[in-house]
Amino acid sequence: MTDIEKLSMILGNSRSAVFFGGAGMSTESGIPDFRGAGGIYNQRLNKNFRPEEMASHTFFMNCTEDFFDFYRTRFVYLGARPNAGHLALAELERRGNLKAVVTQNIDGLHQAAGSKVVYELHGSIRRSFCVECGAKYDVNFIMEHKPIPHCEKCGGIVRPDVVLYEESLDEKILKAAIAAISEADTLIIGGTSLVVYPAAGLVEYFNGNHLILINKTETRADAYAELVIRENIGETLSKAVELLER
Repeated sequence: MTDIEKLSMILGNSRSAVFFGGAGMSTESGIPDFRGAGGIYNQRLNKNFRPEEMASHTFFMNCTEDFFDFYRTRFVYLGARPNAGHLALAELERRGNLKAVVTQNIDGLHQAAGSKVVYELHGSIRRSFCVECGAKYDVNFIMEHKPIPHCEKCGGIVRPDVVLYEESLDEKILKAAIAAISEADTLIIGGTSLVVYPAAGLVEYFNGNHLILINKTETRADAYAELVIRENIGETLSKAVELLER
């Protein structure tokens, strides 16, 4: 039995599977990963700051115009579309095999593919809000109002609804993600190096029967996994779901 066949069999027998994903989930949609060899955090964007610093709360507060320029060019990929992996997960949810998606990504592609239960640990580029009055805006508002977007109601700065470095995760989202993982019968980890905390620590709440790793590189959870697949996530998940439909 091949790894894909094993994966398909496990998924077909699951009733509360959870997918926990990172940047590698979206590379097949043309979005560069954060820490790969060509990832945006290995690129020095100017002589003064590292990308991690430019994606921080401090940089947002102290160098606001530069922050938005960096954000628009390096975080927002409006032309990206869901890949085969996103679509496969949405299909697994529709079939009743997958309970939830927990993602570190901010691109909104899981929802675009049709997934309904998605816990976005680091927020989403699709949403923005005024830091003064809380008025809500979409991603286009930030993209169109340069250099610094200001609220049409109170004049405050409109910022993306994403978790920057130095900021805490949303407590409600975090608790919901923990609950889903702790109640899952299968946990699929895909496209994440499991080095970014506190998100990476969520895998420790898994108490189910099947731990599956789909990642190009080694992770600290590999030794505990029933199945480790070093292939593209989209292609792997798509093939597994196709076998379910035969």
